[in-house]
Amino acid sequence: MTQMEQARKGHITPEMEEVARIEDIDIQKLIKGLSNGHMVIPRNVNRESAPCAVGEGLSTKINANVGSSSEMEDIEQEVEKALVAVQYGAHAIMDLSTGPGQKEVRKAVLEAIDVPIGTVPIYEAGVSARSRGDTVIDMTEDDMFRAVENQAKEGVDFMTLHCGITRDTVDKLIRAERVMGVVSRGGAFLASWIKHNDQENPLYKNYDYLLEVAYEYDVTLSLGDGLRPGCLSDATDIPQIQELITLGDLVEKAREADVQCMVEGPGHVPLDQIAANMKIQKTICKGAPFYVLGPIVTDLAPGYDHITSAIGGAIAASSGADFLCYVTPAEHLSIPGIEDVKEGVIASRIAAQAADVSLGLKSAWESEKKMSHARRNFDWEKQFELAFDSEKPKKFRKECPVEEYDMCAMCGEYCALRLARDDF
Repeated sequence: MTQMEQARKGHITPEMEEVARIEDIDIQKLIKGLSNGHMVIPRNVNRESAPCAVGEGLSTKINANVGSSSEMEDIEQEVEKALVAVQYGAHAIMDLSTGPGQKEVRKAVLEAIDVPIGTVPIYEAGVSARSRGDTVIDMTEDDMFRAVENQAKEGVDFMTLHCGITRDTVDKLIRAERVMGVVSRGGAFLASWIKHNDQENPLYKNYDYLLEVAYEYDVTLSLGDGLRPGCLSDATDIPQIQELITLGDLVEKAREADVQCMVEGPGHVPLDQIAANMKIQKTICKGAPFYVLGPIVTDLAPGYDHITSAIGGAIAASSGADFLCYVTPAEHLSIPGIEDVKEGVIASRIAAQAADVSLGLKSAWESEKKMSHARRNFDWEKQFELAFDSEKPKKFRKECPVEEYDMCAMCGEYCALRLARDDF
């Protein structure tokens, strides 16, 4: 049985107990959230991983992407990136490999990491087609479903599946005159396949079969936003919303089949549209956990998109998003390196913490209070311990040493806390 079905039958699993402890919530609240689909615990029955729940009323979670490409493939480095991401606070890892050794990369990541692992199976289908000398538009339905089945058996915990791209939405996309067209890689695979083969999306047409596979292995479906906006000019347009409406219907079908699912969202979104996007998704998709990329709030900062996405992520999470996919400084430019992964995770953690504080989450506020007391007491070691990155603040303090513990080089003897601590 899936976690959802167990919850609906009143069965408390070890995963539920652990999540309730971590989140410090009543287990009956968790059972209710799992039963109605407002929460998910991505955990394949074929894999042992640390229980992690995503959804309404829980702490905001962070995903970090790793993966090789046809231009750069180094299995050890991808594993190291995943380990670094988890070290700095990522709650889940997605392997987005598209290189010829993608299966080996996935196997290594699955074995090395104990957090939920996600994938995009359509990538494997596309690589299979390429290995035969074909292109992605020559993928067969067997290629697509074989990839889903294989990865479910391997132990993948959640899968991005672009089931909401239909012939109708592709027609609307052609007429939409978008600036950036399709920027989702998986979305482009399927949109091009639909257009060139003049057939319905197999993942949509055979959705019931996908549900059977997901149910068997308790794979959480992450319904992909293949038509997400790739620039601010394309945000909240007809293709994006049309796909979301389709995903809303698919969410209900998944719940009827006792399959856990969440929904993916934009993308590149102007600051003033983020809250509305969250509200629209939560309404159309009946409270399904919302997994957003960023959102990126300006297109003018290549090399700094971990910052543009952290700004958007904080607003998104405070407005209803449950799961933030990190963005690294290398976004749109190259495969991220180890340091890029670290910076991307930390930026997303900042966004998640800011949102959780704004939502009044008890654990978030407790951390803030601990840091406040450490700062007031000039307890530098405690500050470093509580910081998302302990090494960077240590480095700054060592670069400008001072003789006394109760000051830093910024204010020196004129530190406000030091001057007024006996009076206030």
